Amino acid sequence: MTTGAVSPRRADTRRNHDRILAVAAESLAQLGEVSFNAVAKQAGVGVGTVYRHFPNPEALILAVYRLELRHLVEVVPGLLATHTPEGAFRAWAADHLSHYLMTKRGLIDALRAASTGKGELPSDVYEAAQEAMIGAVTALVDANIAAGTVGADLDPATVLRGLAGLMLLDSTGDWRREAEGLIDLLWRGMSAGAPAHPPVAPAPGPAPAPSS
Repeated sequence: MTTGAVSPRRADTRRNHDRILAVAAESLAQLGEVSFNAVAKQAGVGVGTVYRHFPNPEALILAVYRLELRHLVEVVPGLLATHTPEGAFRAWAADHLSHYLMTKRGLIDALRAASTGKGELPSDVYEAAQEAMIGAVTALVDANIAAGTVGADLDPATVLRGLAGLMLLDSTGDWRREAEGLIDLLWRGMSAGAPAHPPVAPAPGPAPAPSS
């Protein structure tokens, strides 16, 4: 085996872990609950395998929550690579942040139902969520500042507070349309401070002369 190679056993363990999480996330999104037997069947593993990865429903629900949170951050570079800075912000807020907030509500309800205690998210999870979201918003705001679509003094924390209004959406209603309306309203305020003449990207310089 070459140095740094992943053993087949470890690779299989990782695949099982990822399948279990994906199935659990879908179950929580659709049903608002998780059944280890149902998750095992849909993931194509034994129920004992589910318990080896996640000793109880609370652990599985928290893992799904962290997965959704990580996705919020990891999706930003791809959006900036395939959209304009404004388009990336709108797509992130409408297609990813809104979905996360709707899912989060269901996850907390499921955690409360599965837990023998209060079913509250640990404080470190809230702190991680805040840190992740401010990081994602900062990357999107910085891209728009560079493009001249928002003011140079726009504070990402203020933008995030504005986006917090998405938490008030009714998950049983037309929340996608309402989310787009709120994002459009927020964008109008963000873009009001944009410079009158956005910066123009410099033209590429002449190609270097071939070496002799």
